[in-house]
Amino acid sequence: MLSSLDTKLPTLDMLSKLSVSDLALMSRMAFVFKRRLGAHIDIDPYTTTDPFGPSDDYAYSIILDKENSVRVISILALKKGALPQLPWKDILKDAFVRAPISKEEASKIKYELMPKDTNNFYPYRRSSNVAGYIMFASQICGLHQNLELRGP
Repeated sequence: MLSSLDTKLPTLDMLSKLSVSDLALMSRMAFVFKRRLGAHIDIDPYTTTDPFGPSDDYAYSIILDKENSVRVISILALKKGALPQLPWKDILKDAFVRAPISKEEASKIKYELMPKDTNNFYPYRRSSNVAGYIMFASQICGLHQNLELRGP
């Protein structure tokens, strides 16, 4: 099992080789993750502009399958200094790992998984204020480099 300290981020080449089975597992895990996360935040029902602006103030992180870190479950852009912090240990439990990621890495991974240029992220709120933005693997409808997905 992986901890956030020994998690290796998936490369674009690794992502392009995901199978239909991987995508199905990622989608299912994204629903589980979203349900756990929803106990602590409110997720808006509609997507908004992707948060990769030139002068944003976000800390990016990625949620991966703890058993297979090529499987991306979610990408988050959290407003820096947003309080209170989420109880990540309770949210992640034994199925997921959260790793920090640069804006550039987050953007590349998002574009590989979600070729659509924008409006892939849901705002999420705490105490009625937008605390960040999140996208889920359940939104993936194809891969950028390989739109004809392979079976297992």
